[in-house]
Amino acid sequence: MTIPTPIPMLNLIEIHKFYDRLEVLKGVSMEVKKGELVTFVGPSGCGKTTLLRIIGGFTNLDSGEVILDGQRIDHLPPNLRDTRICFQNYALFPHMTVADNIGYGLKIKKWKKNKIQERVEELLKLVQLEGLGSRMIDKLSGGQQQRVALARALSLEPKVLLLDEPLSNLDANLRLTMRGEIRKLQERLKITTIFVTHDQFEAMSISDRIVVMKEGVIQQVGSPIEIYERPSNEFIASFVGFVNFLEGVVERVDIGLNKATASTPIGVVQFVPERNINVGEKVKLVIRPETIQISQSEPTGMNNIFQGEVEIGMYVGSLAKYTVMINGEKFIIDQPNPRETFFKPKEKVYLSIPENIHLLIKTEIHQ
Repeated sequence: MTIPTPIPMLNLIEIHKFYDRLEVLKGVSMEVKKGELVTFVGPSGCGKTTLLRIIGGFTNLDSGEVILDGQRIDHLPPNLRDTRICFQNYALFPHMTVADNIGYGLKIKKWKKNKIQERVEELLKLVQLEGLGSRMIDKLSGGQQQRVALARALSLEPKVLLLDEPLSNLDANLRLTMRGEIRKLQERLKITTIFVTHDQFEAMSISDRIVVMKEGVIQQVGSPIEIYERPSNEFIASFVGFVNFLEGVVERVDIGLNKATASTPIGVVQFVPERNINVGEKVKLVIRPETIQISQSEPTGMNNIFQGEVEIGMYVGSLAKYTVMINGEKFIIDQPNPRETFFKPKEKVYLSIPENIHLLIKTEIHQ
């Protein structure tokens, strides 16, 4: 017996959007599963917020389809779509109490007064604001206002929750706390959520899947681990986290031993090929700062050991960040727990580069 493939909660098909002659979305297509938290991330102007607003009905598309739970909705106004949005500035009503803000959508839908009160109390408990229903919006902290906006968006139990950079107005510590709160709430309610942010670390910490966008085109869709460990091109590798690139030419491939080497400006680097490559092929090695080991004495019994000189050393508590020069090539290294040893500028050090290195071939380097 064949098990039917479940219908995606949200399906975007060839979405195009122009502003005058500028095409800001160039045929975007993707699916979002029920209960998934998917984050659109990319630099300013990449089209992520425009795409979110098209899903919510606040911006019209020029061509393409938005399908929600099997039904096409791109012709419907926002109030007739089963989606709700939290804007960057929360868009709360300052002249209303917390309870009135949360219950506003229910009142518009003509719910009975006692039912609205019950639902509001339920939502206040859900977002941990019990007892604050009578408080005015301007008497709340930024984090509390963000929770009110979330509760209001959830009041009518939408099929898709849309979050447009909802944490950008909060300080760093509160952002960290609210990320966790949003994720816990989303998992508890199992609500399909689209999150938009320019902060790649925020995207990494909160998402089931990440959609990396550039100039109106989806560059890659994958889990945070896939996006970070196996970026599909140079743009993604450099946008998501810090990275060292090392250009090389494949010198030898030993399929039996699952080993390969590449000649590079710092010498021969041995690596485990994660794909089919050919001798003579131009490649770029993607080396994350935290994967490089730094030491004062030369390690023994290891491959990929190179001597360099510390250019910059920065101590930031639980981490030391170094810039090390090897043969004119600059490497960024993150050393965890640097309490015992901290290297100073001009100091000679040894770097150990791992053999499990992600590889970009020539066609993926300048996308």
